Amino acid sequence: MSIYQKKQRWKLWLASGAALIVIASLYYTNELVKNVAVEERKKVELWADAVRSRATLVQYTERLFERLKIEERKRAEIWAQATQNLSITEDDDARSFYLKVVSENNTIPAIIVDEQNRINYITNVDTAGMKMASTFSGKVKNEFTRYKPIIIDDGFSNNYYIYYQDSRVFIELREVLDNIIKSFISEVVVNSASVPVIVADSSSTKIIASGNLSNALSTDTTAMLKLTKNMSGDNTPFIIDLPEYGSCLIYYQNSALLTQLKFYPVIQFVVIALFMLVAYFLFNFSRRAEQNQVWVGMSKETAHQLGTPLSSLMAWMEILRLKGIDEDTLSEIGKDIKRLEVITERFSKIGSIPELSLHSLEEVLTESIAYMRLRASKKITITLQNLTENKETIIVNLNVPLFDWVIENLFRNAIDAMEGPGSLEVTYLLKGKWIQIDVIDTGKGIPKSMLKTVFEPGYTSKKRGWGLGLSLTKRIIENYHKGKIFVRRSELGKGTTFRILLPVT
Repeated sequence: MSIYQKKQRWKLWLASGAALIVIASLYYTNELVKNVAVEERKKVELWADAVRSRATLVQYTERLFERLKIEERKRAEIWAQATQNLSITEDDDARSFYLKVVSENNTIPAIIVDEQNRINYITNVDTAGMKMASTFSGKVKNEFTRYKPIIIDDGFSNNYYIYYQDSRVFIELREVLDNIIKSFISEVVVNSASVPVIVADSSSTKIIASGNLSNALSTDTTAMLKLTKNMSGDNTPFIIDLPEYGSCLIYYQNSALLTQLKFYPVIQFVVIALFMLVAYFLFNFSRRAEQNQVWVGMSKETAHQLGTPLSSLMAWMEILRLKGIDEDTLSEIGKDIKRLEVITERFSKIGSIPELSLHSLEEVLTESIAYMRLRASKKITITLQNLTENKETIIVNLNVPLFDWVIENLFRNAIDAMEGPGSLEVTYLLKGKWIQIDVIDTGKGIPKSMLKTVFEPGYTSKKRGWGLGLSLTKRIIENYHKGKIFVRRSELGKGTTFRILLPVT
């Protein structure tokens, strides 16, 4: 099993472990939220029962006041009838009775007005601070026309009108009832369940009261009416009857604590994910920095180690020339020594900023192909093709020794992958802001599972080798030439296409 297969397996195990932790955390938190929601629902139900009980009491009190109002009317009518009979009866006992009824009215404010709208009699009216006129008009008339007047006949075809108000006792009791209603509504909106509450009319077009809402929301009627729709979707509103308002709806929402708990698992997951992501990037950055240091150190050391035997080989070549060795043999040895010098130069440039200069891409590729053609099997055909329109010359900014190393690595991998007869084609063209170079072989291809790891250090499909060629290739193209390299296509048994993108100068 290769290091990358082990790495993939460890990643899978770690991802599975993380997933199990997240699932367990989400499950536990979700169960906690459910339990809190059940407890909160119980509190809201208890509060709702208390609201209904208080509403029933308020309704009973309101009905009682309606009965008192009817009794007030009856008393006013009895007083009016007694006043009428007092003026027309001749029976002394009856007159005494009627006089007692009239005189004992010390609660109902009343004004008797004749047909000419003149005030004839006033009782139980606080005239302090009032300018009582002889004519029934103005402010006095406005205050005493809430109820229809009682019409009486004095027995001489003259009609009189008795205007009356609620008694002082009834008014005081009415104020007590109003305070009870206000207190009841306050207890509804400022509730023991501490949940957001909105009291609306039966048509949900008018807000009667609200509580536990934000200051901005509590002053925006339109927003509150809109919120009632969301509240009804979460919880069924309660229906109660309120005095003066009739049938009303109490909308309520889950508390802020429960809402926060519902979102807690998501927030927890996001925080954990962010932490893991930051940790991964920091670890990856640290690992890459360490790899860079290893690459640079290894490359410098390799260049240094090659320097000494290379100098010796050059000296031995001169000795062989002095001994009259065949020049053709010496020429081939010289080429290999020169190649070693190029390799040494390549390693020495790793870790330092290379110098780029303008070159003809065709010339650079032609030279690389010529070198590899002499060292490849005769059964493999190597071709170069310019796909640019008009076959124009493409000038590119390169460090030739390093770029040659890239092409050489791709060629060697392609030749090794073919293991016999095959073809190796190199195409290039100018496309937009990029120069596109494709290296196409007819080798055995790369498995899809390995496409993401081919450029990692240590990857190799050979029995012998360090697996550093493609890693160096990626580093040279991306770090030194600001380009891109990737596997464009690969199919088992049919071949692979590597694509290099270099920026246009």
